[in-house]
Amino acid sequence: MIQTKKTLLGMAALFSLYSPLNHAHTNSFNDLRMPSTMIAKVKFKNYKSGMWKLNQLHLDVAGIDIKNKSADVVINEAEYRKLEEMGFDVEMTMSKSLMRGPDAQYKNPQEIEQILNDYHNRYPDLSELKVVGKSLQGRSIWAIKISSGKAEKKPAVLFNGMHHAREVMGPEIALDIIETLLSNYGKDSKITHWVDANDIWVLPMFNVDGNNIVWTNDSMWRKNARGNYGVDINRNYPFAWGSCNGSSGYKGAQDYRGPSPASEPETQVMMNLVKEIRPVFDISYHSYSELVIYPLGCDGQRAKNADVMEPIGKEMGKRIGYTPGTAWETLYSVDGGDIDWMYAEYQVLPYVIEVNSGSDGFQPDYSKREPTVILNRKAWQYVLDRMDGPGIHGAVENNGKAVTEFSIAVQRKNGDAYVDYMTYKGKPNGTYDLILNPGTYRLNISGPGIENTSREVVLNQTPLTVNFSK
Repeated sequence: MIQTKKTLLGMAALFSLYSPLNHAHTNSFNDLRMPSTMIAKVKFKNYKSGMWKLNQLHLDVAGIDIKNKSADVVINEAEYRKLEEMGFDVEMTMSKSLMRGPDAQYKNPQEIEQILNDYHNRYPDLSELKVVGKSLQGRSIWAIKISSGKAEKKPAVLFNGMHHAREVMGPEIALDIIETLLSNYGKDSKITHWVDANDIWVLPMFNVDGNNIVWTNDSMWRKNARGNYGVDINRNYPFAWGSCNGSSGYKGAQDYRGPSPASEPETQVMMNLVKEIRPVFDISYHSYSELVIYPLGCDGQRAKNADVMEPIGKEMGKRIGYTPGTAWETLYSVDGGDIDWMYAEYQVLPYVIEVNSGSDGFQPDYSKREPTVILNRKAWQYVLDRMDGPGIHGAVENNGKAVTEFSIAVQRKNGDAYVDYMTYKGKPNGTYDLILNPGTYRLNISGPGIENTSREVVLNQTPLTVNFSK
């Protein structure tokens, strides 16, 4: 398999320069629809306003450098000249990763499947292997659940890689999570506890069709395999779809959002998985720019429980040396993204981590793999540690049976009064998991047979179990 990929790499590198698949432009750039042949650095005097103007063009923004006020874009010579005419400070840089394709040691869909099967065969008592759905072209999308089975109805955590096909480091981090947890269970007390206390789901390669294109046709392919243009899966989720110029309605754009919300089978696969497992946390791995991103994606918007979500993201950023913030603070407005949908629909605490720097690019030498995965352990392990921090967890029952449809209106005490804080949609198995800051809260439960049930809770630094029954 590796030899086959090596043979394909040279072909893919040449094909990427001439392929009609490699389009990345908005309507104002329709007349410039030529293959992308370079990466150029756009420099800004004011980073935020400069990025806003650049984003209006819906070019292929590869990555950013906040410290040096610049962005990398994948463009052709005509677009390069157009950017100069528009007054952008542009410097052309030919990308080695663009020219040569990914190192053959990175994984393709078949190799991911084989590796996951191998893990399950080696650790059958700690893992459950599952095809969570099929791609547009009928490829299996695989996930593995890591859990000791020592408790029922455990909270779930989700890690996923490769919404964007060319971002080859994401699956490597996901595989490192699997290897670290499985190989150290029973040896490391903290890892043993995480696996005993949680259902840890890892989906290493989400965009399997797009990654196949990376290996066979176009090493810089980003989207799925829809038509000869592709849809950006991470602009196709229903929440805020197409609402704030955070995606494009033009098929040739790299951030093309698709014809309608959740039009793509891959999007539906992720939505169904999240609905089924209801993760407390999610980390979606992308590259590049060294960022930790949290909801919400549209300019000026923040999550209702930003006082919980954002400090967790900032702590992850601090531990791995990445810049934290919302998409609109660190990059540009994003609509139809997975983390916004997860948060809005199921109150997941979700994050995007953009790994590696501009000097590494989308497809760094495989020698970068080990330092990258080791560094990123500090973030995902912090999330698992945070499961044991302040929070309220429990079950909701009526006459001894789980209430499968319920909601919790959470109010937080402010002085002598309670103020509305957030609403949580209960899990189908009758449980709930709220990650909160220390304080005094009122939980108001609504559901069949359990309406108008309230409980006041004082939360300190450790999690509390609060069950409701009638």
